[in-house]
Parts: sequence; structure tokens; C-alpha cells
Amino acid sequence: MEQRISVVTLGVDHLDRSRRFYVDGLGWKPGFENEEIIFFQTGGIVFALFLRDKLAEDFQGDSRGFGRAAMSFGHNVREKSEVDRLKILKSAEDKSWGGYSGYFAGPDGFLWEVAWNPGWRLAADGSVTLRCSTKFRESMRTSGLFSRVQR
Repeated sequence: MEQRISVVTLGVDHLDRSRRFYVDGLGWKPGFENEEIIFFQTGGIVFALFLRDKLAEDFQGDSRGFGRAAMSFGHNVREKSEVDRLKILKSAEDKSWGGYSGYFAGPDGFLWEVAWNPGWRLAADGSVTLRCSTKFRESMRTSGLFSRVQR
């Protein structure tokens, strides 16, 4: 299997409410939508909002038993000042790895980290190139966040 993610799909309780959040709140433009699902082109990944019950039906599972994993999505920005433009759940702060980040939540409780990382490059389309600065590597090693950081 190739090391990539093509689509991220969120199971949402109310498609209209989620649409308002992503379209009106964040300014995203749907690439396709119907009464069950909305697709957004987000750089090289498709981001989808799918009615929770329909998603469960699609994989033949129970909609009450999935989608509550400890996770967050990340949105890297080009300038440190861009982090503070959103209504933040956890106020943004300088990080030990040299960046700046905070969190907000969507209407279904999915967490989003808004981060500025001076060591990563954002292309014109918003795609991120992972480059770990010396400061980032050292802070990860000494913070205990990661037991092993590749050299």
C-alpha cells in the first residue's frame, strides 16, 4: 500500500449544520454535494462530510460505535498571525518545537489544530512538505513527546 491518504471522511449528525460550518464559517467550496454527502478538494486530499448513519450503512456498522477516537486534524498556515484568526477552543501558544498553535472544534466535535510551523514548507496549493528543523528534532527528543525521532 502506498504511503498516502486520499480521502478523509467525517460521519456527521446534521449535514446542513456541518455544511454551514465549513462553507460559511471556514469559507470552503464544495466540489460535489447531495443530500447525504459533501466533498471538498483540500490540496491533494478530498475531505468529505457524510451523514453518520449513511456512513455506518456503507461499511455495515453501528453508527453509535464509531467516530469517537482520540484524534485531531491539522491545518498549517503560512504566517504565525493566521493562527489567531479563528475562534479557538484552546488558545494558541508558542510551542517547544518552535511553532505556534491552537485548537477549534467543528459542530460534531472533531478537533482541528491550527498551526504555524516555521520548519515546514507550504506550497501554493496548501500541501505541506515535512522538514524537521534541528530545533524541532531536539525539542521532540527532550520533551518526551516522542521516544525516538528519526535523524
